[in-house]
Formats: sequence, C-alpha cells, structure tokens
Amino acid sequence: MALEPLAGLRVVDLYAGSGALGIEALSRGAARADFAESDAGARRILTSNLEHLGLLDRARVWPLELPRGLKRIADVLAGADLVLLDPPYGGEAACAMLEALGARGTLAPGARVVAEHHHRDGLPERAGSLRRSRQRRYGETAVSTYEVAPGQAPGAAEESQP
Repeated sequence: MALEPLAGLRVVDLYAGSGALGIEALSRGAARADFAESDAGARRILTSNLEHLGLLDRARVWPLELPRGLKRIADVLAGADLVLLDPPYGGEAACAMLEALGARGTLAPGARVVAEHHHRDGLPERAGSLRRSRQRRYGETAVSTYEVAPGQAPGAAEESQP
C-alpha cells in the first residue's frame, strides 16, 4: 500500500470558496482541514460539500474576512503543516496574506504555504519568514510554494543566543 502524500497533515484553506483545495487535501490523507471564507453563500456550499462527502468530523469552517481575521485562527495556523492560499487574482490580497503569514511566530517550522495566483501577480521571493522555494505556471495561473526560511522559524533567534 502506497503512503498518501498528505497523510496526517493539518491543512488550512484560506479564501476557501467551495472548499475544493482543502477537500482535495482531506481526500489525499490530511488529518484535518480548517477553511476560512468570508462569503456566507460560499460557506453554505462548503459546509454542504463537507457534509455530503462525510468530512465534517475532520473539518472546521471559519467565517473570516482576510487577512484581518487571521488573528482569530492564530492557534490553527501555528499548528498547520500546509496553508493553501487562493485569493482573488490581482496580487494585492496574495501579497498581504503572504506578509501576514510570514510574520514571525505565525507558522511553525516546516510549514509550507502554497499560493495560487495569476502569473502576472508580482508575488515576492520573500515575505517575512517565508521564502519562495518553487513556482510553476499553468497557462494564466501560477502556483508558488513558500517555506519558513532557515533561521526564521519562531524561536530561532532565541535558541541561537548563549
């Protein structure tokens, strides 16, 4: 039996919409997924999708306006292994979210952020503690993967001091 690529991971799906990205992660073995979505209609569809697929016991849906609402899920983000980010195209939302997620102490060491965006959106190489490790283009869409930069993980500076 092959191991699932996301087995046991804790996933956060920001700008979740119908929940497609987070639901896909759950279907590939993620232990749990938290979904953040500001639109009430989209949240109803998302909750219905989770219920229909029998995934409600491994999921939580948060009514959040992003990036401002990130403070409400600080504990969730601190424990996340993978953050999926699919904001509206245009760059501003994606850049603001990367800056917020890259703030010191927001994400745990080893956490990754995968951002879907328009290929023309100028996402930065670095955003706080995050460093882009990979970018792929698929037509008009690009997918950028970020990781907490070495030495930038929460507590790294304190640990290196005598």
